[in-house]
Amino acid sequence: MNTAILQLNDISMHFPGIKALDGVSFSVRPSEIHALIGENGAGKSTLVKVMTGVYRPTSGTLSLDNHKVEFKSPQDAQKLGIAVIHQETSMFGDLSVAENIFMGHEPRAPFRFFRPISWLRMRRGAVELLDKLGLKTDPRTLVKDLSTAERHLVEIAKALSRKARILIMDEPTSALTIRESEELFELVRRLKAEGVAIVFISHKFEELFEIADSYTVLRDGRFIGEGSMKEATEDQLVRMMVGRSVDQLFPKKESSIGGVAMDAFKLGKTGIFKGVSFQVRHGEILGFFGLIGAGRSEVMQAIIGVDKLDAGELKVEGKPVRFSSPGDAMKKGVVYVPEDRQRQGAVLAMSIADNITLPQIDDLSAFGWLKPAKEFAVAAEAAKRLEVKAAGIEYDVQTLSGGNQQKVVLAKWLASGPRILILDEPTKGIDVATKSAVHAIVSELASQGLAVIMVSSELPEIMGMADRVVVMHEGVVSEIIEREDFKEERIMRAAMGLAGNAGGAA
Repeated sequence: MNTAILQLNDISMHFPGIKALDGVSFSVRPSEIHALIGENGAGKSTLVKVMTGVYRPTSGTLSLDNHKVEFKSPQDAQKLGIAVIHQETSMFGDLSVAENIFMGHEPRAPFRFFRPISWLRMRRGAVELLDKLGLKTDPRTLVKDLSTAERHLVEIAKALSRKARILIMDEPTSALTIRESEELFELVRRLKAEGVAIVFISHKFEELFEIADSYTVLRDGRFIGEGSMKEATEDQLVRMMVGRSVDQLFPKKESSIGGVAMDAFKLGKTGIFKGVSFQVRHGEILGFFGLIGAGRSEVMQAIIGVDKLDAGELKVEGKPVRFSSPGDAMKKGVVYVPEDRQRQGAVLAMSIADNITLPQIDDLSAFGWLKPAKEFAVAAEAAKRLEVKAAGIEYDVQTLSGGNQQKVVLAKWLASGPRILILDEPTKGIDVATKSAVHAIVSELASQGLAVIMVSSELPEIMGMADRVVVMHEGVVSEIIEREDFKEERIMRAAMGLAGNAGGAA
C-alpha cells in the first residue's frame, strides 16, 4: 500500500465546554478515495478544518510526506496541495469562471517591474482545466449563471489550479441529480487514477460503497475504526457511527386519521405548476414526491405565502384562506420548515434560544420589552424536546452540526403550536441517526393529531413515513397513492409522468 501523503496523529481540538476531537488519528494516501464517516457532530468538519489550516489543533501532530508540518492558515495548506470542496460552493457569483479558478494566484505578465494580470493566460489556463474536467463552458461566463453541478466542477478546477494533491469533498452530491452525481464519480475516479488522494464525506451509504476504497469512522469526536469498504457492511458502519444498531430508520407510529386539516383545489402558479389538488388530514403524514423540477417545493412556498398563487382555492379547517406571508400562515396554525435550513430556516449568527423563540417574540414581550426568563424557558423546553446537542442554548446556531441546526429549526416552529406542519426535505444532509430521530419526532407529532406534509426526494423516506403520497411530474399531480399500494416502481413511474391517471385528485 502507498505511503500516506498526509498523516494526522492523536489530534485533539477543544473549544469552551466542548471537546470536538479527542485523540483522532487519520491518514490519506495517493490514488485512494477515503470515506470519512460519522453522524452530525461526530467531528468530521472539525477534522477537515484541522487538515486545511482553518484550526490549529489543541494537541497532536500533522505530517506531510513524512515531515511534520504546522498550518498557520488555510493558505499554508493550499500551498502544500490540500484543497476542499464544500457542500455549499464558496465562489464569487459576479466574477467569471476564470477569475474564480485563479483567485489569489492569477497569472501575471512577465514584465520586470510591473506585473499586471495576464487575462489571456488566465483564460487559456481555465479552458485547459475545464476541458480536463469535461466542462465545456466559456471561462468568461459569470459563476452565478452556472448550474449547481457546473459550480462544483469549477471548484474542482480551482483546486487543481493550485496543484492539489489532496482533495477533500464534503457532501459533493447533495444538490446534484442522479446523472450529475454519476458524472462526478467518473471525474473522481479519473483524479484518483492520476494519483490524487481524495477524502470523500457523505451520508449516503450507496455512494460510499460505490466510490470509496477505504473508510474511517468518527463518533463523538473519537476515532472508532477504519477498514476497506469492500469488506464493510452497512449495518457494521451504522453500528460504528452511532454506538448501537439502528433497527428502524423509519419509526412510524400508528395514528388515528381525523378530519381534513387542509384542502387544496386546483392550485396554480403560471409557468411553475397547475391544477394541484390534495387534502391532508389531522394525524396524517402526507408525502410529496417528485424528481428535481417537479414543483413540490414551489407549491408549498405558494401555499404559505412566500410566493403568490395565481389560481385555485385553499381551505384550512374548512375555511377559505389565502396567506399573504409565512407570518400570516403561522397565525392560522400553518408553518413551513424550508429545505435550506442555513439560508431560510435559521439565523446562524443568533443563539439557539433566539432562533427558537423568534416567531413568538410578540407573545414573549410586554410593552415592547422581551421577557428574557420566559424566552429562555420556552427555548430550553423546545430544545430539550428535540434533543438538540449543544453546550448551551445561548450558543450561536452556526456552532452546531447540520443535524442539530435542523433540530433547532424544527424546535422553532413546533414551539409556536402549529396544527399543520409542512416539512421540505427535513432530513437532507443529515446522518442516519439524526434522520431516525427526526422521523421519530414527526411520527410522534402525527400521532398527537398534527397534520404533516412531508416533501422529500428520498423514496425510502416517503415509503417509510407517509400514509399517502402525492406524486408530481413537471408541475402537475401525476398520481396520489395510498400506503397499502406503495410500490417503488409505481411511485417512480408516476414521478416520470408514466402514471395511468395523470392529474389525479385526493
